[in-house]
Amino acid sequence: MKRKVRSIVISAIIIIVGAGTYVYLGTHPGAPSNANVPLEPQTMGNLDLKSSTFRDGDPIPAKFTCDGDNVNPMLEIRNAPRGTRSFALIVDDPDASNGGVWDHWLLWNIDPKTQYIMEDNIPFGAVQGTNSFGKERYGGPCPPRGNAPHRYMFKLYALDTMLNLAQGATKAELEAAIRGHVLEQTTLMGKYGRK
Repeated sequence: MKRKVRSIVISAIIIIVGAGTYVYLGTHPGAPSNANVPLEPQTMGNLDLKSSTFRDGDPIPAKFTCDGDNVNPMLEIRNAPRGTRSFALIVDDPDASNGGVWDHWLLWNIDPKTQYIMEDNIPFGAVQGTNSFGKERYGGPCPPRGNAPHRYMFKLYALDTMLNLAQGATKAELEAAIRGHVLEQTTLMGKYGRK
């Protein structure tokens, strides 16, 4: 009988200690983070990114591509969520011919009061990263001739922090820096093809 009671008590202690360890590791600030946490927040809000030069899903005018002036289009930011400390912007092409994603523009530490990113310009204080062209600036759409139109994703992130990230950082470094700090995300998509 005593052995049974002792076994039950020991089992109960093991369960309690195990549960406590699980709760501690799941909630303690020093617990290891999940490297696979998505950049996107759990719920989407009203953050909006649009352009006067093209609508979501429409062709991007040649002026903003390698066939034109190769300058960034004007972008308008609306409805930043409460607590936004900065914005980050990633422009990439998921249809790149190399089988990967081609990075066209990386921009971060955009002031949270920013409502417009003007044509051929960056907001004061914003920092640019290195794109797939090896440049620290906007590089417009330039898909191979004869390809079906590629999609160009203008991805805006509202962050709860300013980033301590050096100029010229890569997209992988930028994505690592914003992970866990995204309040909301929105995407504007344009298309471009060359005959």
